[in-house]
Amino acid sequence: MLFSDVLSNYSWEETGKGIYAKTARDVEKALAKAQMPGREIDLEDFKALVSPAAAAPAYLEAMAGLSRAATQKKFGRTIQFYIPLYLSNACSNHCIYCGFNHNNKFNRVTLNDRQILEECAVLKKMGYEHILLLTGESPKEAGIDYLEHAMQLVAPHFAQISLEVQPMDTHEYERLRKSGLHAVYVYQETYNRERYGFYHPAGMKRNYAWRLNTQDRLGLANVNKIGLGALLGLEDWRIEAFCMALHLKHLQKTYWRSKYCVAFPRMRPHEGEGFQPQHVVSDREFAQMIWAFRILDDDVEMSLTTRESEDFRNHMISLGITSISAGSQTDPGGYAHPNKETAQFEVNDSRSPEAMKKAIADQGYEVVWKDWDKVYDCPKA
Repeated sequence: MLFSDVLSNYSWEETGKGIYAKTARDVEKALAKAQMPGREIDLEDFKALVSPAAAAPAYLEAMAGLSRAATQKKFGRTIQFYIPLYLSNACSNHCIYCGFNHNNKFNRVTLNDRQILEECAVLKKMGYEHILLLTGESPKEAGIDYLEHAMQLVAPHFAQISLEVQPMDTHEYERLRKSGLHAVYVYQETYNRERYGFYHPAGMKRNYAWRLNTQDRLGLANVNKIGLGALLGLEDWRIEAFCMALHLKHLQKTYWRSKYCVAFPRMRPHEGEGFQPQHVVSDREFAQMIWAFRILDDDVEMSLTTRESEDFRNHMISLGITSISAGSQTDPGGYAHPNKETAQFEVNDSRSPEAMKKAIADQGYEVVWKDWDKVYDCPKA
């Protein structure tokens, strides 16, 4: 069964009604269950934790404490560093919220071998060992052959290679695993099927079901780590959170050999036609969402990008997040030759890796640049 089959049993509107109907008593029951040894909260409890009823200060404080304790127990006092490397801003999609929108008029860049290696040299000097390769969604400019070659170029320089590119088929992910692929991150943007087409009027991304089932194809390809998430600001974050949780549980049950990461990108300003999010997510609500996910699952990894403010990221270091980026550029070639006109979005927290490392150390945490060697990464059957 694919996740599209699972999600088809849920109504967006009815799910929302169920979340908003949760009471303080439901929140207290969920929090009490979360503190009982051997007991795990279920998706109904999760609804309570992301509901307006859980936004009371006393409940948020309890959730923050539970999130901190669960994260430290499973991950220790560590934060893993990673860095995005944009290979291309070419894109065939028309996403109305994105700076890479095909209709936006700016210089499209796809890095060649020399430019990729220049970027690698800068990132290595920063100390990075985990690299996330990103592109717009343009198989013509940055398809499977290009990605495979790029991975082979950077593989000698980094311990882990992850991808955030257009969804691909199972056999293509299996092919990239042979070149060192460790993780793939694909965001549904919104799980609201009725509204999905409004945000994606043209291009490959318009196919809701194809994108929704990408993580299933990744699981079938035995990819080590699979990332999922929604773009916060498009639709009601509480319903998006439930759909993400449902998605996560489906994947964990079906493809139990893979590890999972949940990400929480919030809308940021970008080049091109203006788009104003209709469902703004406050810092308080964002924190509630993160803590609810940690209470639901103490093993899932959670990342926080430079989309967020310095103050918010500082507060989240000890409260549930396990990986973070620093010194990020969102334009192709942006580390060796910055060019904001070709960026996907504006970075909010512009601190250097060293400054971020100090902020983490000041809270008694340690930065992990590299947590394993390829020699210890046993291939899966």
